Amino acid sequence: MMADVQEKEARRGRTRYRLTDTERGHAWGDCAEVEGLFGETWRETYELFGWVPEGAAVLGWVGRDVWWVPQDGALDPWLLEDAESLGPHPGTDGLVLTGLDGHLGPPEDHHGTVLLHDGRRLLGSCRGFTRILPPGRSDPPIVLRGLSPGEELRRALATATRRTLDLGEAALEVRDDRGEPFAELLMWVTVSSWCPSALGSGSGSGSGLIDLELEGKLSDPVPEHARPLWERWLAGRPQTPGAWAALDTRQRWAWLDHVRSRPRPDTGVDRPAGQAYELDGRPVTDVPGLYLALGEAVNGPGGYFGANLDALDDCLGGGFGHSGHGTLLWHDSAVAREHLSHALTPDGRPYDLFGAALEVLAESRMRVTLA
Repeated sequence: MMADVQEKEARRGRTRYRLTDTERGHAWGDCAEVEGLFGETWRETYELFGWVPEGAAVLGWVGRDVWWVPQDGALDPWLLEDAESLGPHPGTDGLVLTGLDGHLGPPEDHHGTVLLHDGRRLLGSCRGFTRILPPGRSDPPIVLRGLSPGEELRRALATATRRTLDLGEAALEVRDDRGEPFAELLMWVTVSSWCPSALGSGSGSGSGLIDLELEGKLSDPVPEHARPLWERWLAGRPQTPGAWAALDTRQRWAWLDHVRSRPRPDTGVDRPAGQAYELDGRPVTDVPGLYLALGEAVNGPGGYFGANLDALDDCLGGGFGHSGHGTLLWHDSAVAREHLSHALTPDGRPYDLFGAALEVLAESRMRVTLA
């Protein structure tokens, strides 16, 4: 019991966040709490004219990656990530769809048949679409509470001019309860206000800590649906395998995004060739599940070893925990064969993702035994 109390006290006094100047490398300050991290990136909204669903209706779909495939050949397929159906457009035969566009997303308008699929099955078709401008929104500010300001920030606040309060690009470095690197979030920030903080020892104002409110927002906001994942990971990297197995596909993608992007001090360090690995194939029921299982097999709970076939091939080349020949015992491989053998390429052609993954492994001298 005493050990638990001491650990809680240690966590309470530990710096969770550090705001760092990305150009000059100095720390603007350290704090234990930040508000405004979670939100949604800008989502495009489209009305699909003459929507004809394939099979079951897609009302209520959330978190799918949807490929759009124009049938006239005028445009290449494009991806709308984390797509959500808002249902029929009132009084029309159209469907309203939102999602995250890449920088090479669809045009604002298109006339001609477009097929939509999610990489596994055809979702439906439309005879054209138009982009709808969503209502404006105001993102909550980012507030660093209980911030211990560095010397550079103290000087900027003492001068308090428009120029000194523009901090430029900064990185918010996040550490978990064990003090290990957890994430690094980029933003372009300007100080909008500050005041003595109630956090810290004593009455608050005498502690030297401040609450710092920043204008601007994260370059890549942390989605709200990833909040439970953060809360789980901030306690430390998972120590037991399969912590992600009960998650739905959307949350699995968020988990995979985190293991791919989180700082890894051991990057570039590989085990000697000839290693033997075992993969638990029971939860490999979707694409992120495939790569999470591979990452866990090679690098343990919370491990990363590719997030698509090209990245898997890169990882097999070394620098991500394994290089050279090895063996992989894939338990319950029939699960992956059932769920991943009938996939679709971006342009809608069928292919075997399970078989393609086995080929990538074999080409890099990983001998796989299916069980």
